[in-house]
Amino acid sequence: MKRIKFHYLLLAFVWMTACTNETTEEKPMRPDAPVAAKADSILKEHGQTRVDPYFWMRLTDDQKNAETPDSHTQQVVDYLNAENDYKKAVMSHTEDLQTKLYDEIVSRIKKTDESVPYFSNGYWYYTRYEEGGEYPIYCRKEGSLDAEEQIMMNVNEMAEGYDYYAARPAGITMDNKILAYAEDTLSRRIYTIKFKNLETGETLDDVIENTYGGGAWANDNKTFFYGTKHPVTLLPEKIYKHKLGDDTANDPLIYQEEDDTFYTYVYKTKSDKYLVIANGSTLISDYKILKADNPDGEFKQFIPRDPKKHEYSISHFEDKFYVMTNRDAPNFKLMEVSEENTAEENWKEVIAHRDDVLLEGLEIFTNHLVVDERKNGLTNLRIMNQSTGEEHYLDFGEPAYTAYISTNTEFNTTTLRYGYTSMTTPNSTFDYDMESKEKTLMKQQEVVGGHNPEDYVTERLWAKVRDGVEVPISIVCKKGFEKNGQMPLLQYAYGSYGNTIDASFSSVRLSLLDRGFAFAICHIRGGQMMGRQWYEDGKMFKKINTFNDFIDCSKYLIEEKYTSADHLYALGGSAGGLLMGAVVNMAPELYNGVIAAVPFVDVVSTMLDESIPLTTGEFDEWGNPKNLESYEYMLSYSPYDQVSNQDYPNMLVTTGFFDSQVQYWEPAKWVAKLRDMKTDNNLLILDTDMEVGHGGASGRFKRYKTTALEYAFFLDLEGIKE
Repeated sequence: MKRIKFHYLLLAFVWMTACTNETTEEKPMRPDAPVAAKADSILKEHGQTRVDPYFWMRLTDDQKNAETPDSHTQQVVDYLNAENDYKKAVMSHTEDLQTKLYDEIVSRIKKTDESVPYFSNGYWYYTRYEEGGEYPIYCRKEGSLDAEEQIMMNVNEMAEGYDYYAARPAGITMDNKILAYAEDTLSRRIYTIKFKNLETGETLDDVIENTYGGGAWANDNKTFFYGTKHPVTLLPEKIYKHKLGDDTANDPLIYQEEDDTFYTYVYKTKSDKYLVIANGSTLISDYKILKADNPDGEFKQFIPRDPKKHEYSISHFEDKFYVMTNRDAPNFKLMEVSEENTAEENWKEVIAHRDDVLLEGLEIFTNHLVVDERKNGLTNLRIMNQSTGEEHYLDFGEPAYTAYISTNTEFNTTTLRYGYTSMTTPNSTFDYDMESKEKTLMKQQEVVGGHNPEDYVTERLWAKVRDGVEVPISIVCKKGFEKNGQMPLLQYAYGSYGNTIDASFSSVRLSLLDRGFAFAICHIRGGQMMGRQWYEDGKMFKKINTFNDFIDCSKYLIEEKYTSADHLYALGGSAGGLLMGAVVNMAPELYNGVIAAVPFVDVVSTMLDESIPLTTGEFDEWGNPKNLESYEYMLSYSPYDQVSNQDYPNMLVTTGFFDSQVQYWEPAKWVAKLRDMKTDNNLLILDTDMEVGHGGASGRFKRYKTTALEYAFFLDLEGIKE
C-alpha cells in the first residue's frame, strides 16, 4: 500500500471566497508551477500499449540512498524540490495560519502524560511522555505501582542525531531480564533488532538486521525467533532462531515462505505455552506451532494450508485452542479444539455463524470469553461466563462510537480492560468487572485547555446509493451548525482491505469543527462496517462500488443541505488516496478541495511490477493485471491512467521520498500528468517530505506540521483566515 530550476511567471488572479456575505479578495500572485520533463516509456501488456511520459521519475533504493547522486537521481530530486518550492510559494500567505494551527493542535496535547499501567509476569508496564520530548519512554515497576521506576527505553535519547527514528519493544524474556527492541532510522519499516540487559543497562553485542520489527522469546530466556524481509519486495518471508551470544550470521533458518503473496511473522501465545509462525495472504491463513519450552524442536502444522480460501486465527488457553474461522461462515464462527490434535475434523462449535453479526476479536479469561462483534455497523463487546453459560453485552449509549478490547495479559482475573471513544468523547480506558458489571474509568484522554462534549453534536446518517444499498455516515459538528447548504464539510473514507474506520474522537479535528466545519466519515464498501459482505462488495471486480459509494454519500450530504459543492472537501490516504484519485476523475464537480495523502494512484503499473514492495501480497485485493480481465478492470479506474482533459478541484497531494508502501513516484507522476492535462486554474500542490516514508514524520508532534498544512489548505479555500 504505497512514493533545472524553473523560472516563475507571476500571474495575478482573483480568488472568490467561499464564505457568504463576503466580497471578493485579491490574493498573492501565484507563480507558475513546475513543468515536469516528458520522456515517453512504452508499456505493453496483453497486446495493449500505454504511454507513460513520467516513468523516468522512478528511482531504485540504491539511487535514493547513494551519498553522491547520479544525474538521473539529481533530476528527480530537483523536480521534487521544485514542487516543494512551489508549494511553499503558493501557501506562503497561510504561514501564519499554519503556525497558529500547529500551536493550537499541539497545545491540546498533554505534554507530560502516561498510559494506564498493565500487569504482566510480575511487573507493571506503562509508557510515558515528558514535556519537551518527541518520543515515548517505556517503563516498568516490579510488583507494585509504588515500586521504583525502571526505564527500559528512553526513545528521546535513542533518537538523538537521527532525522527519522522509531523504536519499540519487541519482547522480554520470561525471567524479565533481557529486552529485545526494534529500531528504524529510515522510515521504510525495515527494523534492526537489538538486545538490552535490563539488570545492568548494557546493550548486548547481538544485532539482527533487516527484520519486520517483531519476534518471540522461547521460555529458556536465551532463544529469540524473528523474521526477515525480502531485500527487494520487503515482504517478511523467513523465520530464524537466534541464541544470545551466537553470531547472528550463523542463525539457523527455521522456515521460509515460498509463496510471495504471503506475509510471515512469529509470535507467542498469551498463555506463553506456544510459539506460532503465522503466514497470511488476503484470503488464506496458515499456522505452525511449537511449545515454547522446546525451542530446538520442530514446528508442526496446525492444519494443512488451504490453497484456495480459509481465513482463521488461533488463541491458546490451558489444553485447547480457540479458532475463529470463516469456513462456511463468511462472518466467522468460533470453534475450539484440543491442543493435542488440532485437525479440523475435531473442531467443536462455540459460537455459531450469524448472517447479521461479524466476529472481529476474542479475549480469553479463566472463567470468561469476551467477543468483539459488529452488528448494524457498530461494535459490541459480548461477555460470556464459561462456568454458568450466562452472557451479556456492554451498553455504550451513543449513535456512533468505537469500542475495543484493550490490553489484557492475565487469564485469572474477572477484570476486562477495554477502550471507548466517539466523535465527541475523548478516548477512554475502562476496567470492567465481568461479575459485578461495574466499570471504572481508568483514564480519559485529556484535552488541554478543556473540551466539553456537549458543545458538539454527532449523528449517524444513512445514504441510499445508486444500487439501493444504504451506506452509514458518522458525522460530527459544533452545536449551531446550520444545514443551509452553505457550511463547509470535510468528508473522509478509506474503503479497502476490510479496514473499518469507526467513529472516534480527535482533538486535532477540533481546529476544523471550531471554525465551522462538519466532519463526516463515510463507511463505504471495501471496509467491513456492515459485515464481511461489505468488504467483498468493495474489492476486486466490485471495486467500483467503493468509489460510487463515496460520490453518492457526497450527493446525499449536499441534498440534505449539510453542505454544497462549493463548500465540500474530501480527504483520503494511501488506499484512501486511490479513492480520492478515482473520485476526482469521476465526479470532480462535487468538491472544492481534495487532499490525497501518500496516494496509491498508479494501480496497473505498480501491480504489474512484482519487485515493488507489497505488490504480490495484494493480488486478492485488487486483482493481478497479468490476467486480461483484471488488467482491463483495474485500468478502468486507475487514477493515473484515467486523468483526462477536464476541470479538477483544488488539490494537495502528499508523499514521502522513502515510502516503501506507496512509492513517491506514484503521486509525483500523477501530479505531473494532472498539471499537463487539467483544464482549470485551481491549485494543485505536491508536498514531498524528503526524509520520511509512509507513516510521515517520527516523533509525537512533528507530524502535525503536515496536518497544519492540510488544514490551512482547506481553510484558505473556504476563506477562513484565523
